[in-house]
Amino acid sequence: MNPIEHIAQQFAAQNYKLTSQREAIVQVLLDHEQDHLSVEEVYMIVKSSYPHLGLATVYRTLELLCDLHIVEKMNFGDGVARYDLRGGVHEHMHHHLICNVCGKLEEIKEDWLLELEHRLEREYGFTVTDHRLDFKGSYNTCKSSGCKREKESEAVS
Repeated sequence: MNPIEHIAQQFAAQNYKLTSQREAIVQVLLDHEQDHLSVEEVYMIVKSSYPHLGLATVYRTLELLCDLHIVEKMNFGDGVARYDLRGGVHEHMHHHLICNVCGKLEEIKEDWLLELEHRLEREYGFTVTDHRLDFKGSYNTCKSSGCKREKESEAVS
């Protein structure tokens, strides 16, 4: 089953329709899965196919996708809400490495916390239903040689 069909089933299970406009928004998220797009970025991409689609519709659709647990709304410390598709294969969200110097965002798809979840259930009787972990720091290449973003910010100063 392709991702759109799977998402359409999730919509139907909650008595919603995956309209053509909603499908276009989902397709943008699928096409840009590694980018963690903001509402405005999704809007700018989708409006080329749907010029009459409003920003409010994109916002409402993304919020509905969050409510249906199809996407996760996240903030990586830059004050911008970004949207990340939840993987259908994984039980939990993936994790992120966020560079404080260049702003690079890298995903870790492996679930490193599974053993911790089992321990929490054994020792505390607490069942984890989801988790998200973001690591903030800097890459050695950014610290040692200075990265492109760091050089650009110095040029502006």
